[in-house]
Amino acid sequence: MAKRDYYEVLGISKGASPDEIKKAFRRLAVQYHPDKEGGDETKFKEINEAYEVLKDPSKRQRYDQFGHAGVGNGSSAGGSGGNPFEGFGGFGNGQEMHFDFGDLGLGDIFGSFFGGNNNSQRQSRKSRGRDVETQVEINFEQAVFGSEVTLQLNLEDTCEHCKGTMAEPGYELKTCDQCKGSGQVITATRTIFGNIQQASTCPKCGGRGKIPEKECSVCHGKGTQRKNQHVTLKIPAGVDDGAMIRLREHGEAIANGPKGDLYVNIRVKPHKKFTREGDLILSAETINMADAALGTEIQVDTVDGPIKMRIPAGTQSGTDFKLSDHGVPHLKGGGRGAHIVTVTVETPTKLTKRQQELLREFSEQPPTSKKFWV
Repeated sequence: MAKRDYYEVLGISKGASPDEIKKAFRRLAVQYHPDKEGGDETKFKEINEAYEVLKDPSKRQRYDQFGHAGVGNGSSAGGSGGNPFEGFGGFGNGQEMHFDFGDLGLGDIFGSFFGGNNNSQRQSRKSRGRDVETQVEINFEQAVFGSEVTLQLNLEDTCEHCKGTMAEPGYELKTCDQCKGSGQVITATRTIFGNIQQASTCPKCGGRGKIPEKECSVCHGKGTQRKNQHVTLKIPAGVDDGAMIRLREHGEAIANGPKGDLYVNIRVKPHKKFTREGDLILSAETINMADAALGTEIQVDTVDGPIKMRIPAGTQSGTDFKLSDHGVPHLKGGGRGAHIVTVTVETPTKLTKRQQELLREFSEQPPTSKKFWV
């Protein structure tokens, strides 16, 4: 389904001032926030996306010139904090991806309106290993085209000798004689209000209700061993800086239970020439005054290699040119964004006498039509 016009989404005119854009966004964001009764998550995300573009003068200019193709497929600010709405699966090995929404300017609205932080939290589960978080750094091209990296980690892993049972092979688990298999012990405390009973985790079995007949001779009844591990991480094409990928059950092990999850924070090293906004790649090229006036053809670097780009006669400094399908691949579908090239016209600082004479002659007889006089 085609995206709606961003001005229409916020209910404003194309000539709206920055203050009018902010007021429209805040009104609609409060109205449709998912944590509010009657809210609409889809509309809320659409409002956020429109605001992220129209509040930024450069993005707004490109949007006015090229439409949605000029600002990427759902431009994001790439700030801190997890995306409270979206997750992407299907990357193999139980990987999931969570992206940053960036600073949407909502903290002052929803912090008090909805009573604190509404971001989803990772809930610890009973009898489950510890979650682990790590970081990997990749270059710009790896983020654009995808990559496969190997992580080297030192984690608690299942004991190979007892297979995590805690018992020496050939022996079994028996009911804990301290908690009688309940996993809890009850203590009574006498107070002025009477006896108060309190349940706590059994210190002997750790709440499992079972203990080995004979402890494993390798892990000494722990069920786990600390080991160096190599984990293969598949990074999908189009991943952005700050993304978090989850590898299910690749965290630390626990006796007689599933492993925790491994969360990998993706950091993308800056490129010396390219920058990125959503699925757009941005770069700049400089041409001289004569080429801008007469038109020329230049070679432009892209992530796909150098290509030729035509500069029409009369090009002004700051003009943007769009190279379709040379941007970042869309994470949630086929196709790619565009590469936007901003052309700067360089004004010469050192001229020969003949060049000065020609420029003076030109300035005294300016062109009277769209054709340039030479």
